[in-house]
Amino acid sequence: MAHSYTPGLKVLHHSKVSKDRRLPIRGEVFKTKGDTVKANEIVARTNLPGNVHMLKVANLLSISPADINDVLKIKIGDEVSKGDLIAENSGIFGFFKSDVKSPLDGTIESVSDVTGQIAIRDKPIPVEIDAYVAGTVKDVISEEGVIIQADAAFIQGIFGIGGESRGDLHMLVSNRNEEILTENLNQSHKGKIIVGGSFLSLEAYKKAIELKVSGIIVGGFNYFDLKEILGYSLGVAITGTETLGTSLIVTEGYGKIKMSKRTFELLNIHNGKFVSINGATQIRAGVIRPEIVIPLEKEELSNIDKSGNGQLGIREGSQVRIIRAPYFGKIGIVQSLPTELQKMESETMVRVAEVKIDNKSYIIPRSNLEMLEID
Repeated sequence: MAHSYTPGLKVLHHSKVSKDRRLPIRGEVFKTKGDTVKANEIVARTNLPGNVHMLKVANLLSISPADINDVLKIKIGDEVSKGDLIAENSGIFGFFKSDVKSPLDGTIESVSDVTGQIAIRDKPIPVEIDAYVAGTVKDVISEEGVIIQADAAFIQGIFGIGGESRGDLHMLVSNRNEEILTENLNQSHKGKIIVGGSFLSLEAYKKAIELKVSGIIVGGFNYFDLKEILGYSLGVAITGTETLGTSLIVTEGYGKIKMSKRTFELLNIHNGKFVSINGATQIRAGVIRPEIVIPLEKEELSNIDKSGNGQLGIREGSQVRIIRAPYFGKIGIVQSLPTELQKMESETMVRVAEVKIDNKSYIIPRSNLEMLEID
């Protein structure tokens, strides 16, 4: 019988998770190698330069640009507040004076006697980076950040939106076939990462956002609801930059699909623990998976069930999920695994699988498939 080894989503009771926590530009790092950190602990900080605003002083005072230095009341490098006097002309015999005041808080960046303008830069924008996950500082990147390592349970989803979130894990349902309904949600879920079973409706997701739930983990979601949430049709771009307030991780696919037994049971084991999640997803080359990271205590490491952490082989009859367009998120059954290479629309020759989806067969590159658990 044909057999193909194709990795699926990671659902690991224990993994060495490393996270690179870097500033966008050089700044100050507060931690040293070997330090123990909490998820919300700030590890590095910097200041992004503010925007530059041009002020046409010569035009406003009706003077020649070459005379700008004669009317200035400030110099390059001075800090100014909104309303501070920047320039003033003497008028005629002390009359008809006019002046220019700062329209914002900032710093005088430059003065030009060619254009008659001065540049004022906004105050710097502070940027802080936290550890994201509780662990140990494995290494320090000078003036940039740190690498955090943690012993953790690690789960990947098929799709997500929203960036990093943290909170106490809360099992909202008792079995993996249950949906998350609006009546299931209340104020007590604020700041938590809640877990559902087979489906999350658009109305329930909107209510979770209103309640300021930190994140939701669920088996399935309606693809067509994403446009209403995001304001645009989801293409192949990276998600994770959305400012929704409530990150969403879908573990199985689009539609009503019960969460896999292994994923649901692993989450249930850690019910009530503080976890970190990230909904960032990329479904093309350089795949990025949404993730759930659950740090483990030392006493938990010796009692870990490591069974089933290996990769599963796809065979005829295997239930699989398609992980790339145009059938992303669809679930089907492998009918056959032809041994010969086949030419795709891109003109590339690849190994394929015949997959039956909704009573119709499709030829799918094997690299676009991942194994699903059947139970």
